[in-house]
Amino acid sequence: MTSVIQLCMEHTFLTQEEAEIIEDLAHNLQLFADLSQSDVFIDCPLFENSSAIVVSEAHPMTAPSLYKTSVVGQYAYAQNEPAVMFCLLSGKPVNGSRGISQEQRTMQQNVVPICSKSGKVIGALIMEQDITEKIAQEKNVERLMETTEQLSETLFNVAMSEGSMQSLMHEGIVLFDEKENVTYTNPQAREMLRRIGYVEAIVGSSLNQLFYGRLNRASMLDQTGIYQEEFQMVSVTLELKAVALYRDAQVVGGFMLIRDISDLKNKEKQLLIKSAVIKEIHHRVKNNLQNVSSLLRLQMRRTKQQEVQKGYQASIDRINSIAIIHEMLAFDGQDSIPFNDVVDRIAKNILSSTSKPEQEIRIELRGDELILPSSTSTTLALVVNELVQNCVTHAFTDRDQGFIEITFQLSGQMARLSVSDNGIGIQQSNNMSSKNHLGLNITETLVKENLNGIMSMDSNIHGTHVQITFPLSQTETEEEELL
Repeated sequence: MTSVIQLCMEHTFLTQEEAEIIEDLAHNLQLFADLSQSDVFIDCPLFENSSAIVVSEAHPMTAPSLYKTSVVGQYAYAQNEPAVMFCLLSGKPVNGSRGISQEQRTMQQNVVPICSKSGKVIGALIMEQDITEKIAQEKNVERLMETTEQLSETLFNVAMSEGSMQSLMHEGIVLFDEKENVTYTNPQAREMLRRIGYVEAIVGSSLNQLFYGRLNRASMLDQTGIYQEEFQMVSVTLELKAVALYRDAQVVGGFMLIRDISDLKNKEKQLLIKSAVIKEIHHRVKNNLQNVSSLLRLQMRRTKQQEVQKGYQASIDRINSIAIIHEMLAFDGQDSIPFNDVVDRIAKNILSSTSKPEQEIRIELRGDELILPSSTSTTLALVVNELVQNCVTHAFTDRDQGFIEITFQLSGQMARLSVSDNGIGIQQSNNMSSKNHLGLNITETLVKENLNGIMSMDSNIHGTHVQITFPLSQTETEEEELL
């Protein structure tokens, strides 16, 4: 690669001493580039003083670069980079100048002269930043201003007449002048203003009068962009949108659209009320389920028979699993539930209530995030409760430690739930087969009838693996039909 001194000596009028000054400065270019987040160059003037040559460059590591290839050794011409040549010829810095890079991209330059010890200009230090997006935004603003003026002219020439076009619109139209006095209203606007009690002459009145001085602004014409506000009077709610109109770049008035959104607001209130009622229902159902669970727990403590206690505990766990669903529905009011959180809570409840004090059983959740409607969540919560309870109760009867893995997988419109343990297996657990196991029978029935899914199981002396596959689309469709 050609050195900075070689480029200076071969293409410019610089002396050896001056070229060494340029080379010393070039050693610090990378620091300048990273600090300013710009591409940084040193250009030195050629013999004819009408162009310059790039003798050194540095690209930022803290921001994207304008350049894909090196431009060292390329020429910079006045028509593309006027700021560089002006700086080299006048010795004055230039800030914010725009130019075209060697790769034909629009950029902004800050240029400062590099001088020798005698004060002679021997080069220019250049910092360049990409302003392609800024240029595009400026063009969009220009087009928007042109469009606004054209719209203003059309409105003044066409919309002022009492033609049939205005009567076809559902929105009310109000035009006002530079003093915010009304110059035109269509029939819809007059009807909406009448509904809020304004019965005086509208044309000639000020906007402040039309809305009883309750608009939240000092001046409609001082607003930038679109002014928007909701105005409520008794049972009527109006949505107001206004924009200034221009002619020859001067504000000559404004244009307001009025829309009656009273029905929409009433429906929103009804939805809020229904949502609050539904949340309260879920909250009360959860409380009732917890009360039932507490009664069963009291009854369980009154019996000394271990099998009866196990039956009570299984029922309590099932009830608590359903209560968790209603608790989550009562909390956020949404009908979709993050089911991974439900499983986590169910698993912790079962461990605390069923596992032996001396046992150390670990449960781990893996896989995709599963979001389900409430009806599906309730069924699947019962399924998970039965499977985890079976693992904790039967898989580790003669062991102090155990591991249970619960995995969720999504594949298109199908969902898969897997529950695995490293226990002793079903056949070795009290000689109990899967055919007469109540928990597994309950699980299989729920999967087939409520989820329209299938359940498979593999069990041996190394543990048990249960997998449930069910369609998501059907469960969601059934939920929508119920609504």
